Order: sequence, then C-alpha cells, then structure tokens
Amino acid sequence: MTTPFLSSFSSSVSALRLIQRRSLWGPALLGGLLPFSAPALAEDEQPPALLAPVVVTGVAPSSGPVIEANPKQPRQPVPASDATDYLKTIPGFSAIRSGGSNGDPVLRGQFGSRLNLLVDGGQMIGACPNRMDAPSSYIAPENYDKLTVIKGPQSVQWGPGASAGTVLFERDPQYFSEADALVDAQWLLGSHGRNDQRIDATLGNPLGYLRLSGNNARADDYKDGNGDRVPSRWKKWNSDVVLGWTPNADSVIELSAGKGDGEARYAGRGMDGSQFKRESLGMRFEFRNLGGVLDQIDGRVYYNYADHVMDNYSLRTPSGTGMMAGPMASNVDRRTLGGRFKLTWRGHGWEALAGVDAQSSEHRKRSAMGVDAYRGKAWDKDADFHQYGAFTEVTRAVTDNGRIVAGARLDRNEVRDFRDAADSATAGDTRSDTLPSGFLRYEADLSQNTNYYVGIGHVQRFPDYWELFSPGSGPAGSLNAFDAIEPEKTTQLDIGSQYRNGNLEAWTSAYVGQINDYILFTYQSGMMGYSTDADNIDAHIAGAELGARYRFTDNLSGDATLAYAWGRNRDDSEPLPQMPPLEARFTATYEQGNWSAGALWRLVAAQHRTANNKGNVVGRDLGDSNGFGVFSLNTAYRINHQFTVSAGVDNLFDKAYAEHLNLAGNAGFGFPADTRINEPGRTFWGKVDWRF
Repeated sequence: MTTPFLSSFSSSVSALRLIQRRSLWGPALLGGLLPFSAPALAEDEQPPALLAPVVVTGVAPSSGPVIEANPKQPRQPVPASDATDYLKTIPGFSAIRSGGSNGDPVLRGQFGSRLNLLVDGGQMIGACPNRMDAPSSYIAPENYDKLTVIKGPQSVQWGPGASAGTVLFERDPQYFSEADALVDAQWLLGSHGRNDQRIDATLGNPLGYLRLSGNNARADDYKDGNGDRVPSRWKKWNSDVVLGWTPNADSVIELSAGKGDGEARYAGRGMDGSQFKRESLGMRFEFRNLGGVLDQIDGRVYYNYADHVMDNYSLRTPSGTGMMAGPMASNVDRRTLGGRFKLTWRGHGWEALAGVDAQSSEHRKRSAMGVDAYRGKAWDKDADFHQYGAFTEVTRAVTDNGRIVAGARLDRNEVRDFRDAADSATAGDTRSDTLPSGFLRYEADLSQNTNYYVGIGHVQRFPDYWELFSPGSGPAGSLNAFDAIEPEKTTQLDIGSQYRNGNLEAWTSAYVGQINDYILFTYQSGMMGYSTDADNIDAHIAGAELGARYRFTDNLSGDATLAYAWGRNRDDSEPLPQMPPLEARFTATYEQGNWSAGALWRLVAAQHRTANNKGNVVGRDLGDSNGFGVFSLNTAYRINHQFTVSAGVDNLFDKAYAEHLNLAGNAGFGFPADTRINEPGRTFWGKVDWRF
C-alpha cells in the first residue's frame, strides 16, 4: 500500500540531492532562469542566535476567539497521526476514540458538521455512513504551515453551519526574492511500532516555486496500562505537489494535486478501514495590495475524492458467528467539488470583505459478502448535495481602543435522495432550505496589557449526510430522517479576555447558547445489534476555557489550563450526551540555551452527566466514567540551525484509563458489552527535525 508514497518519497529525495548540488543543477531545475544558490551571509553578518526548542503541550488564543498554531512544532502527547490527534492539545477540544488513529474531533461537546474543517480552503468529506473515515482522518497536520481555530459562531466567511467553530489547515503561498531552496524533514520513532517519515521541500525563484510534500506513517497495536493489547494498528501515506507562479511579491497563482491512502484497525467497530484513498486537485489565486480601497482579490477551486473500504477480513479474522460470521466488505466513495471567491476592501479604521462559495457532493456505495467480492458490484448513488452561499464581514474601529466585527451569510442547500424505493420511503425526493447566519462582536483594548471581546452569533445548519441518511428512522410520525429532520438553529454568546504583563499571561473564553432543533441520535438495541433514531430537540449549552502562564525565572515557566463543557436537553431535562468532562492541564518548562525539558500533568474529572444510549452517528453515552490523571515528560535539543531532536515519554506511570468520549470495544475482539477502549500505556518517542 505504501508503494505510491515511496515512489513519491524517492523522487523527493532525489530532488533534495539535486538541491544539495544546486550550484550545478539549479539552473536546470528552474529552466535555466537563475542559478540556485543559497543566500550567503555578509562577512560582518552574524547568524541568528539559537533559541531553545520547546515541545508544545497546549495552545493559547492569539486574538479574540481565534487560535493560531504551527502544526510542524514538536508536541506532546506523541506527535499527531491525524488532525483530531493534534486538535486535542487545544483547550476545549476532545476526541471520540475508535482505535489508534482516525478519531473524530469534538469542540465544546459539539461534533460533526457543527465543526467546519477545511484544508487549504476546501472540504475533504469522508464517505463512511458511520464516519469511520472522518474528514480529519485524511489530514496529516505536519504537512501544513498553519492551523487556525475560530471558536464559536464568530465567522461566516469559511462556509455554512459552523455553530461550534471553524478549523483551518493551510499551506502558505511562497515568494522567493532570489533563487533558493527550503527543506523541512523529520523522522519519528516510538513505542508500539510507531515510525513516521515526512518531507516538505520547496524550490523557487522570483517567478514561482515548486513544492513537494509527503509523509509515511505507521503504528502497531498498542498496549494499555494493564498490558492488554488494544487492536489499533494503522498505516498512512500522503503525497502532494504545489506549483506556484508569483509575478510579484503580492500575487500568486497556484495549482495543486495530491493523493493518499491508509488502513486502520478499530477496536471499537465491527469492521476495519482497509482503504482510505484520497485524491485532491486545487487552484487558487491571491492578489494583494492592489493600491486602492479594493485591497485584495482571492479565490480557489477544489476537487476532493474519498474512496473508502471497510471489511472484516483484511486486518482481522471474521468471527465465524453472528451477523458477521463470514468475510464481508463495503465500499463507499464521495466526490466533492467546490469553490470560493472573495474581495477585500480596506480604508482608514475599517475593513470589509464579501464573497460567494459553492459546493457539490455526491455519495455512492456498494457491498458484498466474500473476500473482495464488492469489486464486481456496480456503484449505487444514494445522495447528492448542493450548497450555494454569499457572505460579508466588516471590521470597524469605533473608538481609539475598540472595534466592531460583524458578518452575515445566506446559504441555499439542496439534497436529493437517490436510494431505491425498497430502501427508502423518500426515494427520488428532494428537500431544500435557504438558511441565514450572522454574528456581531465587540473587541476592545483596555490597556496595553489587557483586551477582551463579547460576541453573539446565530447559525442555521442544514443536516449533513450522516444525519439524513444514516439513521434507521426519523422523528415520530415521519417516513424517515430525510423526510423530517429539521435544520439546527444555534444562538450563542461568546466572551473572552487576554492579559499580558511582565512574567504573567492569562486568558479566558466562555460561552452560553441555545440550540433549537438540535439533532440527537438515540440507540436502540435489537436482535441485529444497535439501530439509531434521529430526532430534533431543544438544548442549552455553556462552558469555558481558562489558561495562564507564569515565568518564574528566565529559564523556568509554568502553564495551566482548564476546560469545561455543559449541555442540557430542554425537552426532557436530561444532560446533553457526548459531553467531555472537566479537564485541567499543568505544565512546567525549563529552557537553557538551546535545550529544554518539560513535564505535563493532565487531570480529567469523572463524568456523571450522561444520557445513556443517546449521542451522535459515531458515539453514544455508555454511562458514567471515572476520572484519571496522566503524567508525561519531554525534552528537546537544537543541535544547530539545521537539526533539532526531541523526545518524550507519555503516560510515564503506565496508567490504565479510558476517555469518556469513546466507542464500546467490539465483541469480535473479546470486549464485554459497553466497555470503553483504554488509552495507550507508557509510550516512548523520539523525533529528529531537519531544516535548511
């Protein structure tokens, strides 16, 4: 399976060898336009001082409800295998675990399409009806330059339905003032067979650039703190190429293409993911500093294709009993085409943007009994989605220290049920809605050290594929979920503040909201296992994230964060399901020269606010959960400007514990009913980063 990546990786390595001999080969690589030579230091110019590298254990807000991070930095726990893994380091985020990889991200207890997840401005939507291939599973975080998180409904420019928030993984456009080459590579080894390689190489001159990136990663089944093996092994590879034309420093036109694949064994599912094929194509343009009130024009078009196979024979042996006694497989795919166009105006004390976006998505499926018998089956199209939107955002200074940020968008959504009449009472039906969203936020600087924001947002979210097509039935009296599930309407107040003075930094963010027609899944146990019903309820939500950092000396600093999410079903006064418990993180970091060491103590409270057998398309509440504490250590050393090494041990005391948000272990692997999957036990890891 890794052969395509290895071919690409080999090509990239060959390119690097050429770069190392760039005085000879550089002209050929760029068509003989300019010699490829690294910029030399003047005789009186000193290289920049080496700073101590730090292993990231948490991320604080950057401005208002926005968080920015560099996903290439070393992090703890062991560097991420997918987007969900990385997001867990940000206070307010949790994950629904199903194995060693490909969990589903949860922000403030909200899940699925309530969280808008974009890659270079486009959506990579998974195909599995139970989100085995969640959108986050196709993302290798360290292949991107920047991660941006917008908490709450506080932006409208990145697509519809982002009631929980927006997550952006982005590659920055490049501009080279002279011919040069940039290389960023890493190698990671860890317990449980973890072995990752990654490379990101860019060749460029003032006219443009060529960027090659790829990763190959794998891990075996891990052992929990009791020494028990948890079925969880996985493999992944990705390879991407970007070609950019830069007629000047403020203009870029990019073409991109990428592929990937993988496999994952799931302790919490009756089948494993034996294929995660990805194909991506894109084009984007940006023209900045246009010289007038109209300051910027940008747009992009993208195509993403997911081809996913789940079976019970590639990574496990069929049970021989029950519904899945013999080999069987299901193949699903999803083809998504979208685009976005935006104009930005800037004047004295104000900024405005306006744009349009659109997306079309088609879902197909096929399945069969027997090893690979599905390959001989024809595809059955079951769903077709279309979305068209228009948006605007305005930022206006109203005082010397205060500004108002406001936005509005309108979306037209349409979906058609292509299922056969034998499978769906709404076969051939089409449903559509026109849905508004908007927000208003006030931001102010109380002093040079303190700022705060207060914002209110409203989002109307059209139901996604998993809410319309996956449930076995819909609200009482309806034909099915497609027939009667209503769009969600979320109104939420967000507040936050930041303080920086001397050795102390502190921040807060909090929210309270009301959700009308919240889409809730109820699990019903039967002879054929669990079935699901989808319904609309009304709910209240609230919560907060807090953090502080204090520098005790020039070398020693400490951090602390706290996150809590709460929800209540207003229809029956039960807790809202799938809410993460109270979580605190305490870290200490010592930096000396080009070396650092750190400790992370993560504490999670017990969760007693549960609604048994209620949840979402992936997970359900399995009852109350116990609290736990996990202690980890890390260190990093910068050898020189090119090489950095980092290492760590996660779960130092080999604690046996399970997260509250979890899947029940599958009986085919011997798990008793409703048993949560334990997290990895003591895990050692080491990483080498190479940049030049």
